[in-house]
Amino acid sequence: MTSQAADSRGRGLHARLLGRLGPAITAGDYPPGTVLLTDELAERYEVSRTVVREAVRVLESMHLVESRRRVGVTVLPTEQWNVFDPQVITWRLAGADRPRQLRSLTRLRSAVEPVAARLAAELATPDECAELTEHALGMVRTSRGQQLANYLVHDVAFHGVILRASRNEMFARLGDVVAAVLTGRTEHEVMFSDPRQEAVTMHVQVAEAVRERDGAAAERLMRTITEDALAELDVLAP
Repeated sequence: MTSQAADSRGRGLHARLLGRLGPAITAGDYPPGTVLLTDELAERYEVSRTVVREAVRVLESMHLVESRRRVGVTVLPTEQWNVFDPQVITWRLAGADRPRQLRSLTRLRSAVEPVAARLAAELATPDECAELTEHALGMVRTSRGQQLANYLVHDVAFHGVILRASRNEMFARLGDVVAAVLTGRTEHEVMFSDPRQEAVTMHVQVAEAVRERDGAAAERLMRTITEDALAELDVLAP
């Protein structure tokens, strides 16, 4: 086996182990305080200790675990997790706690995105206004005929532009978080087969309000969008 092939295989094993350990921890299969030993993990998942250590380093960066010599790898309390990490969000949305997670994340959107939309109306560049319009119209084109995967591309991009155009670096960093939420809703079928046309129309209206520098309208419309998304969860993810 060439060194390149070996590296590729190692990365594949690392990703596979991470894809099993991460969801297991976030789902509570390994409760906080659980001590995981490298040798036991290597044997259980049939990988080398090197692969285990690489996966643990990633989990440590997410604050899911803490590794100490002569102790092992300890699962940390939920309060210490980096709950804004898109991968952690993805894992949590894949678990049984999905409805609560979706509500928590959608409430975060409700708090941030309306204000971001107002700021975008004041500060967006002409290119960003054009991007918003492009993606809003893309949402219109893909909103019928069960094209949710294509719709998602434009939906994620639209909200990313809003957050970025706010010129608030904190809001902008939430772009990946919002993308993970929107993706999770689609992948786990927590959406209608076709998006509600009222919501699609409001995205077009937000783009128009930003282009026209109408901050009050942009904020009001985005607040309605996020509040409606929260109300939909009562129907689709009770």
